[in-house]
Order: sequence, then C-alpha cells, then structure tokens
Amino acid sequence: MAKRMKKSSSGKGVIIFLVIFIVFAGAILGYKIVKDKENQETATVEQTNNNTITAVIEEEKKVQIFQGNDRPIAVMIDNHNGAWPQAGLQNAYMVYEIIVEGGETRLMALFKGADIEKIGPVRSARHYFVDYVMENDAIYVHFGESPQAASDIKKYSINEIDGIAEDGTTFWRVKDKKAPHNAVTSTAKLLTSAQNKKFRMTSKKESVLNYVTDEVNLEEGQEALSVTIPHSQLQTVKYVYNAEEKVYERQARKKEQTDWDTGKVITAKNLIVTFCDNYTLNDGENKGRQGLKNIGTFDGYYITNGRAIKIKCIKTDRGEQTQYKDLEGNDIKVNDGNTFINICPTTAQVILEASEAVVATP
Repeated sequence: MAKRMKKSSSGKGVIIFLVIFIVFAGAILGYKIVKDKENQETATVEQTNNNTITAVIEEEKKVQIFQGNDRPIAVMIDNHNGAWPQAGLQNAYMVYEIIVEGGETRLMALFKGADIEKIGPVRSARHYFVDYVMENDAIYVHFGESPQAASDIKKYSINEIDGIAEDGTTFWRVKDKKAPHNAVTSTAKLLTSAQNKKFRMTSKKESVLNYVTDEVNLEEGQEALSVTIPHSQLQTVKYVYNAEEKVYERQARKKEQTDWDTGKVITAKNLIVTFCDNYTLNDGENKGRQGLKNIGTFDGYYITNGRAIKIKCIKTDRGEQTQYKDLEGNDIKVNDGNTFINICPTTAQVILEASEAVVATP
C-alpha cells in the first residue's frame, strides 16, 4: 500500500513538472511571438521611413522645370512695346524669341503642367514658329495667323487654338491695353478648348534641352555678367546677371521687362543664342513678313551662372528637335531652370560683358 502511494505521489510530481514546463515553454513561446511581431512592426516602420526618405531624395534629384507627361502648350506672345508688360513669361519653362516684320520680335512661351491665370497679350502665328511647335510636340496657341502660317498649320496637321476662331470664352480682351495688344488667355481655358477639340493631352516626347540637377557653372567659359543681343535695329535685348539669385534679368530697348501682374522683372536661368539669318518674303503682299534659314548647323552660345561657352545649334529638319552641342560634339548640360532662346542674325554683334565689354562673334 505504501509503495502504491509513493508511486502515485511520484506520478503526480511528474505531471506537475510537465504542467509547469508547458506553461513556462508557452510563456517563452508567447514572448518570442510578441517580440518577433514587435520587431517586424519596427522593421516595417523603419523600412517605410527609409522608403519615404529615399523617395524624397529621388524626387529632389529629378529635373523640376520639365516633368510629367502633360503636353506642352506654345503661346505666341506680343512683344511690341504697346503690349508691355506681358503676363505668363516668367511661368514658361522655355521662351523662343525670333524676329518678325518691321524689326519687331515675337515670343513663343511654352508651358507644361502649369496653372496660369493670365497669359498674353496673344498675337498671330508665323510659319517658322511652327518648327519649334513641332519639335516640342506642343499645342499651338495664337490670335490670327499669316498666310504662310495658315498653310503650314494645315500641311503639318498642327493642333492649334486660334483666338479668332474661338467662341469668345477661351480668350478675352482687357481694358488697360489697346487692340491688337490686349487679347489674353489662361491655361485652364486653353486646356478646356483643347479637350473640346479632342486634342491629345499627353506627350512622351523628351525635352529639347538636356537638363541636369547638378549645377552647371561653365568654368571653361568666358565671363558673361551682361549679354546684349541685337535682333534688329529696333529690338535689342539685354540680360544682366543677378549673382545673388543666379539668374539673368531681362531688358528690351533699354527698359526692364516686367510681369504684368506682379511688376517683378522677368528673369531667366539659362540663355541660348543661335546665329541664324532671317529674310524678307516675296509674297506679293509687301508687308515685310520674314522667313528664317534655320535648317542646318549654326553657331551659338550657352550662357548660365555668369559665364558663356560657344556651342553648335543643329536642326536637320523642320520637325526635328534642335541639338545643342559643345564644340567637342557633346550635348550641352543645361541647368534646371527656365530658358530664353534668342535666334538672331549671323551679323548680330552680341556683346558679353565682364569687367569690360567683349564683342562675341559667331
């Protein structure tokens, strides 16, 4: 009997030990599971934070002036002194300036993914601007057109928004300027018009310019603290370098060009000069309309951050993108910022100034 009790007591001890062991093991396993979950959650949070930081860094490294797949909009801007000041130029990522009749120049401002409440004054199209519309895959916006422009717009199936043909809601006339220098528009109204016309609203075309995020300083170039570009006897443009802001402030006919609404001087991060001859058309109308010899290889300058280098500007066909190369044949690297492209005659005496004036010959 005693033996049986001893045996029974021993069995109970084993059972108690096993229960304690199982409870202890369960506690350890439970702790491990909880800890693993906490570690996993911590790792997930850390990975999320790392991914966020990486995404921010990568976003900062992206070119800001030209991004997204919004199709560019190219707007003809009046540059007669009766049209000054203009609206929207500072918001354009790129602006072309080319001579038209009478020694005047006209500007074509390109916008991409922008929301601009007032752009203008808007003026009529010229046929050689169509070339730069095509190479930027842009929707062409103008108010009227020359016969040559009308022909080329039809020939090349250009998506256009012509103020004369619109229903009166896309453009409006302001009272503080006189016609024909007072027609304006906005990107919102232009996009509505383009959608109503069922134009393609996106573009996969890469930028004409090779923008980079690392600062380009052109150490090998010559100083260019001011740049004077005579497009004609009537129209001379001057850009003065603002070293603090690292941009060029624009003047025309010895006057600062300012924004219509803000009153601030128009600035550019980059300047490109292309020496390319214009000529008077023999179209029978005797209005002095111009043509442009822009197919081929032309001398030029790239100017940024107070310095300039000589470049080659190569356009092989009207619809092909212009290539801007250094004298070694490499695509120039362009600072991430807005650019004014000034196309002027080969005889133009462009002046680059540092401590003393230097006449820049092609």
